Amino acid sequence: MVQSSSKVVSRSILMTTDPGDLILDPTCGSGTTAYVAEQWGRRWITIDTSRVALALARTRLMAARFPCYYLADSCPQMTQMTADEDIKNYLRQSASSADKNSPSSSADSSCPPPDIRKGFVYKRVSHVTLKSIANNPDVKEGMTHSEIDAAIRRHAETETLFDQPYEDRNRIRVSGPFTVESLSPDRIVSTDEERPESELIGQKHPGRADFATMILENLRKAGVQNTFKNERLKFDRLESHAGAWIHATGDYTNGDGKTRRVAVTISPEYGTVTPQQVKEAAKEAGIGFDILIVCGFAFDPHVSEEAKRYGKLTVLPARMNPDLLIGDTLKNTGAGNLFMIFGEPDIAMTRDADGKVVVEVKGVDVYDPTTGQIRSSSTDDIACWFIDTDYNGECFFVRHAYFLGADDPYGKLKRALRAEIDEAQWATLYSTKSYPFEPPRSGKIAVKVINHYGDEVLKVYGV
Repeated sequence: MVQSSSKVVSRSILMTTDPGDLILDPTCGSGTTAYVAEQWGRRWITIDTSRVALALARTRLMAARFPCYYLADSCPQMTQMTADEDIKNYLRQSASSADKNSPSSSADSSCPPPDIRKGFVYKRVSHVTLKSIANNPDVKEGMTHSEIDAAIRRHAETETLFDQPYEDRNRIRVSGPFTVESLSPDRIVSTDEERPESELIGQKHPGRADFATMILENLRKAGVQNTFKNERLKFDRLESHAGAWIHATGDYTNGDGKTRRVAVTISPEYGTVTPQQVKEAAKEAGIGFDILIVCGFAFDPHVSEEAKRYGKLTVLPARMNPDLLIGDTLKNTGAGNLFMIFGEPDIAMTRDADGKVVVEVKGVDVYDPTTGQIRSSSTDDIACWFIDTDYNGECFFVRHAYFLGADDPYGKLKRALRAEIDEAQWATLYSTKSYPFEPPRSGKIAVKVINHYGDEVLKVYGV
């Protein structure tokens, strides 16, 4: 379903699933389905092509707090009670007793952990109908109102309110462990290689616009944006170019009023920008261009090193928003963040007294299109950064994770749990300097830096 209201999603989940069930949401958006599923004890998988949407959902889940409900198999005394008043009295007595005598902590430590699939302890109410009153054998003439009410309650059926489980108000619950994963970029298929018939039919579909033409139309309208709102490269002219590696040429006027020439190369629709593409496009651009813009959905980690080898020719890797893949149905975003330049991370590596490696992130080197200069920004532009301490050249494994940002995006969670967390341990996650680690056996480490827009850059370092 496509609905951002948490009440509607909550009602749908409660009607169709039980605690512990798995929910799939192929249109993540702001993560409402995952948020509601986490609240009601459901497992979830959510998918989106937009890095911005995933960044918002990730932050929302990591900063969320939920009510803690009593589990049915951890509180057997409550499940055996039929009257709502009995359960309330039991909870009041438990709250007034010591923690060691509470039902949530009195279980034997050798017992298996509670199973959420057995559900919560829900509120129950009497379901009284005219038929049940008329057929009640205890209701007789001459009884008082209180006696009639008691007789009705004894024979009334009960309804379970699945949207009203009993809450343990002495506890705060946060999101359980979850991962954010991405698919590896699809391989580039040679024109001589035999492809499936379905793929050939899809390519020849009459409603499918030419990929390069669609990219250039959006690039012409949106320009290229870095992480600062007032620093956008706006084209005075951008025309297609029938080159082997250069797909468009144009020019723009910088902040000094000087006109600079631009060449554009575009990655395959379902491929990755490789160092070879950057090399060939830079050779084709040759003399006469000031900037080479490399547009792609995914970049090989070694592209950043290749982009530095061409002297006066400035090579700018511009990450394209996956929303461009929806083609003609893309909304008119105007100057939206369809093409983003996310600069190089400024990394320093040192060794401690034991010979272990320490990585420090000092900021991000950002290209300013209005001046043509590369400047270093602070770590305020970094939302989080990760380290793979033994990079194998193929898969990035998060072995160290640190969270930055001037606005402290996880402050809400920290405030909610200040009575239960170690402030010193929390501070280690909010750090620009890593824990010391052993030198990698592969001789390489990889550092991934993500900004507040969800844009990321991966850089490989030899150790």
